[in-house]
Amino acid sequence: MSHVTTMASAISDAVNDGDSLYLAGFTHLIPFAAGHEIIRAGYGDLELIRATPDLVYDQLIAAGCVSKVTFSWAGNPGVGSLRAFRRAVEEGVPNPIETEEYTHYGMVAALHAGAANLPFMPVRTFAGSDLVDHNDAIRTVSSPYGDDEIPVVPPIEPDVAIVSAQRSDEDGNAHLWGIPGEQKEAALAADTVICCVEELCSAETIRSDPNRTLFTADAVDYVVEVPYGAHPSYAQGYYDRDNEAYLEWEEVSKNHEDVQAWLDEWVYGVENRREYSEKLGAKRLLDLEVDSRYATAIDMGDY
Repeated sequence: MSHVTTMASAISDAVNDGDSLYLAGFTHLIPFAAGHEIIRAGYGDLELIRATPDLVYDQLIAAGCVSKVTFSWAGNPGVGSLRAFRRAVEEGVPNPIETEEYTHYGMVAALHAGAANLPFMPVRTFAGSDLVDHNDAIRTVSSPYGDDEIPVVPPIEPDVAIVSAQRSDEDGNAHLWGIPGEQKEAALAADTVICCVEELCSAETIRSDPNRTLFTADAVDYVVEVPYGAHPSYAQGYYDRDNEAYLEWEEVSKNHEDVQAWLDEWVYGVENRREYSEKLGAKRLLDLEVDSRYATAIDMGDY
């Protein structure tokens, strides 16, 4: 049974140096608050796993927390490269990192194998791909129904998955709407799951709309209520994507020294997400707020 706790306590209890972590979210509901807490706590030698690693992984890499990234496509969405990621791979700054690359579908298939306790998952689309030549984990097996060789991927089973949702009851039954990405697969594949939500709600609210329940209490170990926990990504029905933050990171991340100054101000320089939100300022947060009429329509299912 999951329990409600603070972000600092959840990270302290669940994460250890050397763990494999999956911070889920596909453009939507990315757990930035959790990533910043991991940086503040000073963890190291982590394997970060995720389809589409973006700014939060760039920040974790720049902070020296990471020794390996398993991923499919990495970048600052709509802007450009992840510069800290590139520096670590190409120059070993602040430390060298290992990479293991898949396609989006290959990553989701590997997570599905982990979630279903399967030894591998066939991914025919790797046939002819040069990724096979660069990733020793992508192998082939003989089809039991023919003479051809089928590419397969191993199960991905993170030590810890950090997932996000709009709301949850205290037991960890969580509603998510909008883009779910691979969050459910990551939660089911991981040993330990931290669920970050914009707000806690009653069990009656969760039961009123079961089709929105993406995570259930049996899969979740910790529930953390953290408003604006996904900023600068977005939480549908709560706040929009802060596009300026992604553009700002393009400039900040051009050199390692500026990144360290940003981390000093926005991560090490605040105690928690509340202080981070206060530092952003009311005007910036209000500008990102979703029109309450649309949020109500979403909650009540009035489409």
